[in-house]
Amino acid sequence: MFAKLTLALCVLGALAAAPAAAGDGPMFVTQGGIGVVSGTTRYIPINNGVSDVTELLAISTKDGTELNQTPLIGSWGLPSTPAGAQGLSLDGKKLVLADTSAGQTSPSMFMVVNPKTMRIAKRISLKGYFSFDAMAPDGSKLYFIQYVKSGPNTLDLEHYVVRGYDLKGNRLLAGGIADRTQKSWVMQGSPVTRTTSTDGRWVYTLYSNPAGYPFIHALDTVRGVAHCVGLPMTNQNGIYNIVLALHGKTLAVHWRSGRPFVNVDTATWHVSPAHRVGFPWWTLAFLGVIPLALLARRRHRAGRIEHELAEILREEAPEPNLVT
Repeated sequence: MFAKLTLALCVLGALAAAPAAAGDGPMFVTQGGIGVVSGTTRYIPINNGVSDVTELLAISTKDGTELNQTPLIGSWGLPSTPAGAQGLSLDGKKLVLADTSAGQTSPSMFMVVNPKTMRIAKRISLKGYFSFDAMAPDGSKLYFIQYVKSGPNTLDLEHYVVRGYDLKGNRLLAGGIADRTQKSWVMQGSPVTRTTSTDGRWVYTLYSNPAGYPFIHALDTVRGVAHCVGLPMTNQNGIYNIVLALHGKTLAVHWRSGRPFVNVDTATWHVSPAHRVGFPWWTLAFLGVIPLALLARRRHRAGRIEHELAEILREEAPEPNLVT
């Protein structure tokens, strides 16, 4: 047990201190890092130093002990998204791993592991260039980003479509998932940041778009529908300083400093300017009147005391003696 504890702590310490490793090319897949957590168990795929073998570790979040491990033939990692490492279903029953070359070579390879038993439940092979995007809360559907191959040796990472995958039926769903209310909308750009609803159903991802306006891609992972919401930002130089936060039915788009930018109503998809919360002007005016009133009251009281003192002194003063 002591050996397992030492190994687990060393693995966590080394991987937390270094940037997550990935296959050659874009950071679609990560090995190491902090992994993903379900309950009190952290799952981390690592390269164990043996060629073409990946170790999937299950580590206790309480004391760092190694609870389980399983070797996987090939180079596998956790899908990387703007929210960090992903791939674990909300109910903790499915863990999606991707080949470290997924999205860069065809076919794109993925696997689904049962985290409880650490056994491979399903293998997925997609012809083309795909990266993992999201998962339905119950793990019944997966969502992938399919990239456009623009040349013999060039992969276009700026143009893509979102595709749904029926895990039970083992099939890629026909057609792309797009905003049906905006058929002319073209998905292009790079993911910046994202947030997810507490029930895991909605995934909101902010995309930069040098060719136009940045937008938020709102994906309903249960129904398999999406909405695209453009943001009024002409200069996108500081877009990586923007954060998304969900408050009820309002998606707040604000700067990391806390300064508000815009709010998105997730019921109507209406975008409105956000304002910093503060005192209304009339409150400030009222607060400004209070010191003046206190000063006037103090002066009035001082004048009254001075008058009363003069009266007392006049009454107590002895009458002058008249000499004749």
